[in-house]
Amino acid sequence: MGTDVEITEPLIVESRKILDAELQEERIPGWKDQITIRGLVVSALLGTLFCIITHKLNLTVGIIPALNVGAGLLGFFFVKSWTGFLSKLGFSVAPFTRQENTVIQTCVVACYSLAYSGGFGSYMIAMDERTYQLIGADYPGNRAEDVKNPSLGWMIGFLFVVSFLGLFSLVPLRKVMVMDYKLTYPSGTATAMLINSFHTNTGAELARNQVSCLGKYLSISFCWSCFKWFFSGIGDSCGFDNFPSLGLALFKNTFYFDFSPTYIGCGLICPHIVSCSVLLGAIISWGFLWPFISCHAGDWYPADLGTNDFKGLYGYKVFIAISLILGDGLYNLFKIIAITTKEMCSISTKQKNLPIYQEVLDDGNSKLLTEQKTRDEIFLKDRIPLWLAASGYVGLAAISTATIPTIFPPLKWYLVLSSYIIAPALAFCNSYGTGLTDWNLASTYGKIGLFIFASLVGSNGGVIAGLAACGVMMSIVSTAAELMQDFKTGYLTLSSAKSMFLSQIIGTLMGCVIAPLTFWLFWTAFEVGSPDGPYKAPYAVIFREMAILGIEGLSELPKHCLAICCGFFVAALIINLLRDVAPKKASPYIPIPMAMAVPFYIGAYFAIDMFVGTVILYVWEKINRKDSEDFAGAVASGLICGDGIWTIPSAVLSIFKINPPICMYFGPSLSS
Repeated sequence: MGTDVEITEPLIVESRKILDAELQEERIPGWKDQITIRGLVVSALLGTLFCIITHKLNLTVGIIPALNVGAGLLGFFFVKSWTGFLSKLGFSVAPFTRQENTVIQTCVVACYSLAYSGGFGSYMIAMDERTYQLIGADYPGNRAEDVKNPSLGWMIGFLFVVSFLGLFSLVPLRKVMVMDYKLTYPSGTATAMLINSFHTNTGAELARNQVSCLGKYLSISFCWSCFKWFFSGIGDSCGFDNFPSLGLALFKNTFYFDFSPTYIGCGLICPHIVSCSVLLGAIISWGFLWPFISCHAGDWYPADLGTNDFKGLYGYKVFIAISLILGDGLYNLFKIIAITTKEMCSISTKQKNLPIYQEVLDDGNSKLLTEQKTRDEIFLKDRIPLWLAASGYVGLAAISTATIPTIFPPLKWYLVLSSYIIAPALAFCNSYGTGLTDWNLASTYGKIGLFIFASLVGSNGGVIAGLAACGVMMSIVSTAAELMQDFKTGYLTLSSAKSMFLSQIIGTLMGCVIAPLTFWLFWTAFEVGSPDGPYKAPYAVIFREMAILGIEGLSELPKHCLAICCGFFVAALIINLLRDVAPKKASPYIPIPMAMAVPFYIGAYFAIDMFVGTVILYVWEKINRKDSEDFAGAVASGLICGDGIWTIPSAVLSIFKINPPICMYFGPSLSS
């Protein structure tokens, strides 16, 4: 869920110099002292908040920006406030160290990551009755028997049996990945630099200013979301969320600014090319392609079909979006496998070819040599036994193999076992690729597993089996990559590998309970999955259609849909190839197909909001680049968090059937 982060050599050198200046006076706590009660309490609170934010984004647009900055800042703020308050009361408190900060960060990220990899906006909700009905009972391959509605019991149980295997699969390779190959893990390195900066004199002052900025924009976002609620009325056509800011003609094609702090925050925190790619996808689809196809209603598809009928325009929207997503995902998967294979076969040249963490050492720099030695000693000091990793994986795989068929009967035990046999190899590929490029391709591995297992099981339960196998595969490869990224962060912050491993386990334990509970808040309060509601869950339909395609093939697509899909699939491959072969100066301006695909199905409104956010960031960078670098992440996190927090009282009001008092609606003026 990370974004591309450029880790430059001066940043690393400068951060290392700051750390080295204070290293001599810093006492490194033992691994047990790095995991504290206060840290776990803060982790649970922040994990709950970020799970809600992740669900909100996952159920609306499906784009999850990196929230590490917000998690790091809020963790620092809460513990510093805690220790400061107790100190004023005269209590003796343990100092807040960078290692404890790293543990909190790891727990929070592990917790809210399950809100994404747990499939609450994709494969898990694709099994429910609402998605089945949306596709249509008469649609070939869409059987009423292949329905499993969400329930807290089986969702929590499923997460518990699949979420921990990835943690044990690659533990023995932590030294190889972090120290021998010196993989960058850009998000992990950036997080470490952030945490290290908090615990210096100048960095602590900046952190306080960033927290103040985050708090201000969180309050503004929360108050604005509350204000909007009063005008949102009953239904989905009222309020600022349906404000025809660009005119009624464009509003009909979903081009409008809906005043969403969350999407503006996403535009601030995502790279410019992501926001621009989303807008380009919206223009291509809702500006040209859908109006063009609509002109052929009655020829290409029956003109009297409903707006959500897959035999009509809706089918074009879903399948063309799928073709772009698969084209982008498969290209990057094979690209990373090729890079991995090449570098694994050419170990002697890896220092020259890999984008690795370049050590800046010379004969006269004994301090850096000492620091490097200290890092290595601390990282290797608290070993995680090989027998523990092996027995943990085998034991958990055995429990999971026996349990999953009871939750999803079509997915037989031997299919689950076969997935666990090949999973460590896939987890290694994904972790290695994440270390090189910062791209976690867990969803791509999950989609491949979905197609394979759905086709293996066939029409008698293949949909449920494919979706469940997708969840198994996503959970393993995702958590393995996140763990290795956390090891990189711990290595750079002088944290114990054992405390990193345990904090990841604790965070995953929290996530197995918190992620389903926070999802249940949405599920009971709103019509999740309704195409006309605020939480459309766009990927639910896409994932179920993928499972059906794995069984039925492509014969039921609307007229010319397959040809158009093939064109967009090839276009995704070509665009990715151009990004790789284009000159370095031109490559950042070539759009990203995966980002372009999102508005094809959802609409253009959030693309407008994200573009507003990225324009604000661009102007800010031109006026004062240093301020934008220091505070843009805090502003974005505040906007996202404030809107996310409002989701809780909004859901409570909905549960108690308390409706907004005003419906603000816009329409054309009456003819005179």
